[in-house]
Amino acid sequence: MNPRTLLADAARRLAEAGVESSRVDAELLLAFVLSTSRTGLLTVDDVPDDAAARFAALLDQRADRVPLQHLTGRAPFRHLELAVGPGVFVPRPETEALVGWALERLDGLDRPVVVDLGSGSGAIALSIAHEHPGARVRAVERDPVAIEWTRTNAAGTTVEVLAGDMTDPALLRDLDGTVDLVVSNPPYVPDGARVPREVADHDPPLALWGGPDGLDVVRGLLGTAERLLHPGGWLGIEHADQQGTALPALVRGHGGFADVEDHPDLAGRPRFTTARRC
Repeated sequence: MNPRTLLADAARRLAEAGVESSRVDAELLLAFVLSTSRTGLLTVDDVPDDAAARFAALLDQRADRVPLQHLTGRAPFRHLELAVGPGVFVPRPETEALVGWALERLDGLDRPVVVDLGSGSGAIALSIAHEHPGARVRAVERDPVAIEWTRTNAAGTTVEVLAGDMTDPALLRDLDGTVDLVVSNPPYVPDGARVPREVADHDPPLALWGGPDGLDVVRGLLGTAERLLHPGGWLGIEHADQQGTALPALVRGHGGFADVEDHPDLAGRPRFTTARRC
């Protein structure tokens, strides 16, 4: 079967189903079926019937708004490719900006202690450990399903995975006052907010919903971060693009933090708040 015709039809179908990146998703699915890359598709002259059938089956699921990453089982993040699937939040490219900021804060520290609260797939924790090999990173995850994905991705790395609630006053008491950096991509979607079907139907609720204003979990994690960080240690928290004023105000109001600042993602939208422990 001609791959160009196949892709044109697939992209049209995905667009009709409401998939925004219809052409890209079609290409990625076909590349996955053919065990090649998107650019590798340029050299494909014919798609065997069995591959076309597998592609059609995956296309049916994507048109039903199953996340692309669940279909391929992989999610790229910075320099890593993470295993993902049902029960774990799929890491987004926006979060890469938070990791970049974190690595800048760790630059020059030989053995920094880092805690990632609400680690999910482990994207933040594993990227920091990968790009700053001396870092001692602990990844905390509450969801019993999601943490299995954390453990899968962390296998063979130096990242220590711990089951726990980021708002628990007893969490990581052995690290009180010793941590250089706390990072988190917490649940921050306001209850009842409209989200895409891929999110509503497939991302785990514990990774999404953050109370009436989306900041309930953040209120709890601020106490944990203040306790864990040593004076001068850094905090970075991702948030929704509508929370670029509310979250910095919450951090300032909490007390215990200075140099509170908000940062945009690569698209220029408000994306994460940072602060330094007093």
